[in-house]
Amino acid sequence: MPRLLPALLLLCVALARADDLPAPVAQALKGAGIPLAATAVWVREVDAAAPRLAVNARAALNPASTMKLVTTFAALDLLGPAYVWQTEAFAGGPLNEGVLTGDLHLRGGGDPRLTYDQFARLLRQIRAHGIREIRGDLVLDRGAFAVSAGDPGRFDMQPMRPYNVAPDALLLNFKAVTLTLIPDPAQKTLTVAMEPAPANLDLINKITLANGNGCGEWKERLRADTFSHGLNTRLVLTGTFPASCGEQRWNIATQEHPQFVLGVFQQLWAELGGTLAGGVREAPVPADARTVGVLPSPTLGEVVRDINKFSNNVMARQLFLTLGMEAGHRPASLEDGDAAVRSWLEARGLSMPELVLENGSGLSRRERIPAEAMGRLLQAAWKSAVMPEFMASLPVTATDGTMKKRLKQNGIAGQAHIKTGSLEGVRSLAGYVLDKGGRRWIVVFFVNHANAAGAQAAQDALLQWVYERGAM
Repeated sequence: MPRLLPALLLLCVALARADDLPAPVAQALKGAGIPLAATAVWVREVDAAAPRLAVNARAALNPASTMKLVTTFAALDLLGPAYVWQTEAFAGGPLNEGVLTGDLHLRGGGDPRLTYDQFARLLRQIRAHGIREIRGDLVLDRGAFAVSAGDPGRFDMQPMRPYNVAPDALLLNFKAVTLTLIPDPAQKTLTVAMEPAPANLDLINKITLANGNGCGEWKERLRADTFSHGLNTRLVLTGTFPASCGEQRWNIATQEHPQFVLGVFQQLWAELGGTLAGGVREAPVPADARTVGVLPSPTLGEVVRDINKFSNNVMARQLFLTLGMEAGHRPASLEDGDAAVRSWLEARGLSMPELVLENGSGLSRRERIPAEAMGRLLQAAWKSAVMPEFMASLPVTATDGTMKKRLKQNGIAGQAHIKTGSLEGVRSLAGYVLDKGGRRWIVVFFVNHANAAGAQAAQDALLQWVYERGAM
């Protein structure tokens, strides 16, 4: 059967015709140089038995970030919107007059949103237990997930971009720092502020402030290089920054997970008046260690909103591994996440033999799903108990998330909840449209082609067509 699949997909493509699409969509595709064979479209009213429009709908294409819909619906359905992760702290020795004669242990539970501010709350709990001086090491238990370090630049040769950060059971602040670039044209200087400011990260600013009125792709004019010495890292910034850009923010990931956790811990712990004598190492929490802090995450309902509204890849990957972990696997691997999703699909009657999962986020060249299968998933989500949380997580046209700047001048503004996706050679969208007559439609549109970057006009035209004519 697997050998027949490519032939069947080609047959589906061959049967598709340009006149199967609404004229504005077909014209926009033609204008972008995108052939019909490189697209897949599926449109169905949420309660209908058959689609209104299906073009190449059974061809398994790369969905980019719309794959997050599979992961997030599975998680909401399996774990419930109130599910939380926990990050825990333990004292591994006697405590006397504020001095811990031993190690401080941190155990990660896979929290996708353990931010800098949240981590500070955990450290305040530790101080509230009377600990001021730690005479041992900071010991990390990252055993909930089985993830190899790998090469962060493997996907697109951009290892410092936060979307390439690997998942981790003790993921802190997405393993990224925010650099705020503050130009002062009068003094011809550029100040760079950093948050968090890990104690083991030395920032060297050599950026030159440039004159001129243009701003454009200002990040392309900058370069960040790192030089590591043991647990310490030097971050050197070079290039030119246009003064006309004003204040800007630049998020970058510079250190390995243990280094980063140590540096941020040292920074915050010192601010709280604490000291740490040792370094950082990894080990399971000893059975006799005492709990000195427990930090619950935001609820899954809140986390899913962040994942889908802003297409956060590392959070989606954390969630994918969590599904494997909650299925009974610890440490949980990508294979465990894959198995958990497939088992759930089977139990829900949503069999998808063409589905290819790699990490559940869509940041993948391998992941595949047919538009028709994505549509069936959205139909099941609409009828599910978690529909309110799931739908509320999707960007709203002309309003927020990745759809904030799209379709502002059209009647469809505010009338559709749409998840988008983009990779080099891929543009996708999937979600729900409320038409002018008050009926709701499921819309899926995938484009896999070298000219996919030009597909937005066609995809917006389809959304507008459904809004205007869906009820006809």
